[in-house]
Amino acid sequence: MTEDVTVAPLLEAVERYFTLMYDNDVSQFDRVFAPTAQLHGLRDGELRLLPVSDYRAMLASAPSPKSKNASRLQEILLIDLASPAQALVKVRVRIDLLQYVDYLAYHCIKDTWLITAKSFHVERRYEPAST
Repeated sequence: MTEDVTVAPLLEAVERYFTLMYDNDVSQFDRVFAPTAQLHGLRDGELRLLPVSDYRAMLASAPSPKSKNASRLQEILLIDLASPAQALVKVRVRIDLLQYVDYLAYHCIKDTWLITAKSFHVERRYEPAST
C-alpha cells in the first residue's frame, strides 16, 4: 500500500521521532509515542524492556545529543504500510555515541501516527571525540 495521503503524515511522524531522539524535548513526547508503547532491545547481551513512561523519564534526565553538539544521523530504511492505520518503519539513528537500527510500529490513532512499539538494536558504538 502506497497511498500518498497516508505516507506524508507518517513521514512527518518519523521526523518527530528523529527530532525527539536528538533534542530530548519531552514536551513533544506524546506526539511521538502512544501512552501504552513498549521498547525492546538487546543491550550488552541482555534483553531490555522499557515501558514508555520509563523511556520518557530517561530522556528527560539525560543530556541531549543536541546539547553536546553530537553528530546527527537519521535514515529511513523501510516503510511497510499494512493499512491506512498501521505501519512498520525501519530507521537508522545515531544517539550520541550509539548508532541504532530501530523497528518502529506505528498506528494512526485519532488521525495521528504514534509509535506503539519500538524494537532497537545497537549497530555501532562511536569513540568519544578527543578534546
